[in-house]
Amino acid sequence: MSLNPNSFIIKLLVVTMVMASVMQKIIPHYSLARWLLCNGSLRWYQHPTEEELRILAGKQQKGKSKKDRKYNGHIESKPLTIPKDIDLHLETKSVTEVDTLVLHYFPEYQWLVDFTVAATVVYIVTEVYYNFMKPTQEMNISLVWCLLVLSFAIKVLFSLTTHYFKVEDGGERSVCVTFGFFFFVKAMAVLIVTENYLEFGLETGFTNFSDSAMQFLEKQGLESQSPVSKLTFKFFLAIFCSLIGAFLTFPGLRLAQMHLDALNLATEKITQTLLHINFLAPLFMVLLWVKPITKDYIMNPPLGKESIPLMTEATFDTLRLWLIILLCALRLAMMRSHLQAYLNLAQKCVDQMKKEAGRISTVELQKMVARVFYYLCVIALQYVAPLVMLLHTTLLLKTLGNHSWGIYPESISTLPVDNSLLSNSVYSELPSAEGKMKVTVTQITVALSSLKNIFTPLLFRGLLSFLTWWIAACLFSTSLFGLFYHQYLTVA
Repeated sequence: MSLNPNSFIIKLLVVTMVMASVMQKIIPHYSLARWLLCNGSLRWYQHPTEEELRILAGKQQKGKSKKDRKYNGHIESKPLTIPKDIDLHLETKSVTEVDTLVLHYFPEYQWLVDFTVAATVVYIVTEVYYNFMKPTQEMNISLVWCLLVLSFAIKVLFSLTTHYFKVEDGGERSVCVTFGFFFFVKAMAVLIVTENYLEFGLETGFTNFSDSAMQFLEKQGLESQSPVSKLTFKFFLAIFCSLIGAFLTFPGLRLAQMHLDALNLATEKITQTLLHINFLAPLFMVLLWVKPITKDYIMNPPLGKESIPLMTEATFDTLRLWLIILLCALRLAMMRSHLQAYLNLAQKCVDQMKKEAGRISTVELQKMVARVFYYLCVIALQYVAPLVMLLHTTLLLKTLGNHSWGIYPESISTLPVDNSLLSNSVYSELPSAEGKMKVTVTQITVALSSLKNIFTPLLFRGLLSFLTWWIAACLFSTSLFGLFYHQYLTVA
């Protein structure tokens, strides 16, 4: 069976139109993004009105204040101030769909979550189709959807990061730049580690890519030289990794703060255990690629004189994929606990204010309370976007890396297609007068087959394994630093 680009484009358009129609009909009524926020379990703190603050402060008088000044016949009143140690208790209210309309970044949050759900459904349907029909040379439509999800997630994180650069007074810009340089150095250090310790398969994949590209160039009559050197490849990969690390800096720092607050709120042991597992999930993912700790121990367990492998390498790769997906599902399940811990910051700020001396204006107090709920979707995006990146990078790793979902996967042939036989047979059968369009299709088919032989599963397996590991490593590094900062450096 030959690669048919027309068939691929038609199927992609059909699936896209069907899923767009489904999203248009279903999302207004059933939206996972809205359900995560508006199912009744999240409660936000309402800011007090000025009249309520007047009553609490004992200022019931209305009209002109004694401190009002008159300029050019106009009365200019100073803003009302109240003591900071006022006995204030905020009222709570369940988050409703009407409340979400005023939230900053709510459209971006809803689009990312709902589109991720649609892309995941397309991926599952496509995997079922490929499992039963077993097409050998047909391009996988779900890859386009996974790449779109990753591009949307990176775009959202980039947009959030640019806001920190616009802040003049705070040190957010310096934090992003510092962590960006830190992750660049870290990426360069990781990329020089041998595969005896970190078994991404990146070296093997790049070598296979270089050899395939040189063979392709030789067939085209060009100079047989690798299109890119290994040093250049790793340098640009390290730059890309530093950008990802900078984008994931504040999501990791925020996760650490929400984790501590959620632990203080949790009363059941099972909830606390799940919160700890959720926080350590990126560490578990990182250790899955540390060869002496996981793969070497499983493949060659110390069981006396005879060392019997507990499973095959293919089974280990499959279990690794399933474990990452299960940890992503756990993180999604614990999302509400973390968001509620964030919303409780409003009351926490008020309690902290009561310990201070002096006075505060009613406007500043209202802003301090309202700001927490206003940025709820920003925090939700910082929680969801890394999760989306991990999930769909793993899905790409499974498909492009030629892995299997079965615990005992069958051996999958990765032999390249003989393009010369394909092209010769098709050209010989084409009439000279009728086959102009068919010749064009055939040429595109041969080109796609050649690209498939250059960009092999070995290359994608190494590259996507490294990117999956890197996202988890960045999340754990930033959240661990945030945990240390909020526990030991922040003055309570």
